[in-house]
Amino acid sequence: MTRTDGYLLDTTRQTEAAEHFSAFAALFDPTTFRHLEALGVGSGWRCWEVGAGTTVVSWLAKKVGPTGRVLVTDTDTARLASAARPPVEVRAHELGSQEPPGEGFDLVHARLALVHVTDRERALWSMVRALRPGGRLLVEDADPGLQPLLCPDEYGPEQQLANRLRSGFRKLLADRGTELPCGRTLPRLLREAGLTRVHADAYFPLASPACAALESVTIRQIRDQLVAAGLATDQEIDRHLTNVTSGALDLTTPPMISAWGRRP
Repeated sequence: MTRTDGYLLDTTRQTEAAEHFSAFAALFDPTTFRHLEALGVGSGWRCWEVGAGTTVVSWLAKKVGPTGRVLVTDTDTARLASAARPPVEVRAHELGSQEPPGEGFDLVHARLALVHVTDRERALWSMVRALRPGGRLLVEDADPGLQPLLCPDEYGPEQQLANRLRSGFRKLLADRGTELPCGRTLPRLLREAGLTRVHADAYFPLASPACAALESVTIRQIRDQLVAAGLATDQEIDRHLTNVTSGALDLTTPPMISAWGRRP
């Protein structure tokens, strides 16, 4: 999606980008699929998928079948090229700065998309406008403020180091003027956008192998920035990565909040 000036995670390096998306899919796909299933996605549906990974696109394509449509948009469509076959259409689009890529959708879904958009309210209104009357919107975003720690059970030096590096990551974002995602606001924003039957829940993974995989690739992506800012040394980062690989740390991610509603 549209990157803010504070975007730190370089997804242009293919190996690390693939690891990053794979970890996110392992962590959050089951929750996303559960919500999409509950919303009734089925044969013939017209869906707009905003910037998600190929696993979500594939799931939607199977659900809507040959009579449906899945429009997938992102600013960088290279990683989605393999999914571009009927009923899937891939299109370059900047959420929040361009008009919706269509209208009359039965479903619009966005996961971890608003964090990369400067004008989030405009982006949300754009998604609502694209829905048909009765159409469903599902927006999912993290909320680091609800759980700022990497190791909630901080009982030893390994956990303390992990939490210090997580704090350093947050400082790098703050220094670049990045507004951290705030998933707790989604229910209110959906109501303010005119949706009805608004509900939300949160998924908070802990001690999952995918949490360790995500932490490993994230630290490797921001390593140079942490060292340059004096927030960690190379030796501390190496030690942390060894701790993560050992499987001895009970790692977590910020809660993923899912909010959904219908256009009247």
